[in-house]
Amino acid sequence: MYDYIIIGAGSAGCVLANRLSGDAKKRVCLIEAGGEDRSPFIHIPLGLAVLARLKAVNWNHHTASGATLNGRRLFWPRGRVLGGSSSINAMIYMRGHPEDYHGWARAAGEMWDWPRALELFRRLENNAQLADAFHGTKGPLSVSDLRSPNPLSRAFVQAGVEAGFSLQRDFNGADQEGVGLYQVTQKNGKRHSTARAFLDPVRHRGNLDILTGAQGTRVLFDGRQARGVALRDREIALNPGGEVILSGGAINSPQILMLSGIGPGAILRKYGIEVLHDLPEVGRNLADHLDITVMSAASDRQPIGIAPSYLPRALKAAWQFARHRQGELTSNVAEAGGFVRSDTTRERPNLQFHFIPAYLRDHGRKTTFGYGMTLHVCDLLPKSRGTITLASPDPVAHPRIEANYLGVPDDVDTLLAGLKIARRVMQSPALSRHVKREVFPGPAVQSDAALIDDIRARAETIYHPVGTCRMGLDAGSVVDPEGRVRGVSGLRVVDASIMPEIIAGNTNAPTMMIAENITDHMGAPSRDV
Repeated sequence: MYDYIIIGAGSAGCVLANRLSGDAKKRVCLIEAGGEDRSPFIHIPLGLAVLARLKAVNWNHHTASGATLNGRRLFWPRGRVLGGSSSINAMIYMRGHPEDYHGWARAAGEMWDWPRALELFRRLENNAQLADAFHGTKGPLSVSDLRSPNPLSRAFVQAGVEAGFSLQRDFNGADQEGVGLYQVTQKNGKRHSTARAFLDPVRHRGNLDILTGAQGTRVLFDGRQARGVALRDREIALNPGGEVILSGGAINSPQILMLSGIGPGAILRKYGIEVLHDLPEVGRNLADHLDITVMSAASDRQPIGIAPSYLPRALKAAWQFARHRQGELTSNVAEAGGFVRSDTTRERPNLQFHFIPAYLRDHGRKTTFGYGMTLHVCDLLPKSRGTITLASPDPVAHPRIEANYLGVPDDVDTLLAGLKIARRVMQSPALSRHVKREVFPGPAVQSDAALIDDIRARAETIYHPVGTCRMGLDAGSVVDPEGRVRGVSGLRVVDASIMPEIIAGNTNAPTMMIAENITDHMGAPSRDV
């Protein structure tokens, strides 16, 4: 019997387990469908280049085929391991723009406005280089500069300046706009996932049970009061007054709600699921950042490459990492980037760069030999919205993802502008001297029509799905501002799915902040800033 049952040990779930188990009088059960985070590819930062191929740590979701992307089904890797997607992501520490949180406040109240969010980010952060009004140095999450960035990442930053963008030292400081090197969630040169930051320090607590290899299939109810959780082979019960907390992310949390009888009534009845509460917005409001790349062959061997000539560097990198936690194995691959505007009429940046000093095709699943570089650009503020819905009443079956990328024409225009700007940066002197030829889109692709065709043929997710259990003050929202599911008792959703609008940046740190904020309102023991 538990006071809190948390489904999903990812970016939010690990924070919840840490905070809620701080009350020794409360028993907490953390359930994770995946296994322990033992793979060395998780902890060695450069190992992320192969994590998309490892089914043991990845849900391996795919979208439904989309007409706007030439009928393609996009690959959506999501973490299925302790730490969730924080164990397989590129470790970029990014909070978003203050205007994002002003929008959240309009939707869900003052507890989500920027001043509160900044307070929480500072509380969570242990920054190794920055200590000022925007950064914390005593929190559990280690944030640091990259130890051994590739020279081409610095060349990208210089190229961005040459292209007319400002130099940015701190994307999480007073101003987001500009180009620079990213800070990362690393500690001593290794990935610092939420499992490392929040679970490892509290595993000894006698009131915390961590179950791996245990997939939550639905929430159990007495009437409309949650009483426990069903796994594939057993049930776990709540103490009277206890709570179930879904932290499965933007895909799995709405799926579990629907399997539990909470969601659009017509869809539930279609699959023979008894409707406990008809909540039409469950699974709707899906937002994600669509991304397109400029890929070039390199004229030298400075990139990270797949070639016989790279072997001596690889051996040196292994020695440096083993001895000193330095060298290329500490790379998060996406070492540099920036935030810029697609045109001068924009009030704030609406495009984000991720520069990779290597070839990267199909999320690293397609091997490209030789030396190259890849510049990603994504639309930070897309207008298109999709849905997550059931494809089967079987909880093991993946849900149906209708991403609806480029469903709004303005999103096509924004990504087209971004692709042109990315090309301009790659053609700036600091980078062009290292470029042998453009591989994609390719020299022949020049007209707007041809570039739009290229976007529809190649664009991919940059791994930021959110919004499918939208929080709000309005009665139509899935959860209230404290994550409580409307229409039932004893059930919350706490993860990226409750974001009312997508963040203009990487979503991992904001997801941790969401969990920290809600546990405060649940009365969890406080932590010093």
